[in-house]
Amino acid sequence: MELEFKPIEAEDIEQLNQYFCRRPNKTCDSVLLDSFIWREYYDVKFAVRDGKAIQWLMEDNGVLGSAMPACKTEDLEYYFNEILEYFNRVLKKPLYINLADEEAVEQLHLKEMPEKFRVTEQVDLKDYLYDGDAMRSLSGKKLHKKKNHLNAFKRMYEGRYEYRRLCCSDRGDVWRFLDRWREEKGEEVEEHLDYEVRGIHEILKNCSLLNVRMGGVYIDEKLEAFTIGSYNAYENMAVIHIEKANPEIRGLYQYINQQFLLEEFPKAAWINREDDLGIEGLRKAKLSYNPVDYATYTIIAVCSSMNGQTSETKTASVTYHEGEPSLNSFKMYYNEHDITKVYDLADTNGITPLVYYLPGTKFVFEANFDNADQIDELYITSTRNNETKYLKATYDQKK
Repeated sequence: MELEFKPIEAEDIEQLNQYFCRRPNKTCDSVLLDSFIWREYYDVKFAVRDGKAIQWLMEDNGVLGSAMPACKTEDLEYYFNEILEYFNRVLKKPLYINLADEEAVEQLHLKEMPEKFRVTEQVDLKDYLYDGDAMRSLSGKKLHKKKNHLNAFKRMYEGRYEYRRLCCSDRGDVWRFLDRWREEKGEEVEEHLDYEVRGIHEILKNCSLLNVRMGGVYIDEKLEAFTIGSYNAYENMAVIHIEKANPEIRGLYQYINQQFLLEEFPKAAWINREDDLGIEGLRKAKLSYNPVDYATYTIIAVCSSMNGQTSETKTASVTYHEGEPSLNSFKMYYNEHDITKVYDLADTNGITPLVYYLPGTKFVFEANFDNADQIDELYITSTRNNETKYLKATYDQKK
């Protein structure tokens, strides 16, 4: 078997585009632009097969691998087996696919063949997927802080800012912005950053050939933010590949994020903002927009008697969402002999606390959460003698 692989060049774009967005796939790899941007970083090469599919070769940290074939649904199994055989028989290596999309894994039943394939979820490289209407409107309490930043930007720069659709002729403005942005980052940056900048330069040089949409925000006629995206028509999904803004301008990221979607993707049902590269700052920023991806697990709890016999089994379905609130601490403040004491009820080590307090004095409860902006309402409850009482919590903006 011979597969003739070659690097992606600008002149290949028109030929390659026809193979994308032809089967279910909500990852950023479902559009060509992502492979084009990162083709140097991952040394991406491709081979067109039978006028039906694209096979891939790429390197990740020195490990040679591939990606799921770009093809129609009905052709996926055939071309997956082809690249599997190529690795096993020609390269004499096990097939390694980084960032395989969930839809392909399920269609090929790979998890059902543990003797042949090891499938592992890559949490740090998981794309963030959002509801399109929610991202365009920023409505609801979960996105209230984003709306506040957006409104603050509009008030502060009223009459001075303008959103513009960018085209190839605006590349000079983007290059100047990138030069400033890259200089401010300094020398000690992530390895991928310079590859990303080079990828942006290649997009600007070849944007007339690419299925690309670009937008920018000018303040006092100076470009202060820009973004680049593409569209997956099969999934009705916008993919936001690049988003850069002046971090000193409050609300600018929120403004260009929203405006780009309103102007360029007004009907997109899904918004893919790619992964966080395992970078904590990016993770927090992307989680704060309330992504819709989640996983559901079934938990089986078996209750055993003292002699080890099973007496009762309970099953519950639990939905886990990485962006959901999680309790860090639950502190109770109380008065003991005119001294304010504090006890963290979320950290008791399984021991029921003994509390001595001065009758007639009040108790104060303080709950601290990660992703607290996702909470609409919170109640502290207490149950005694089958009677439950509720205390509504209020948000302390100072803490």
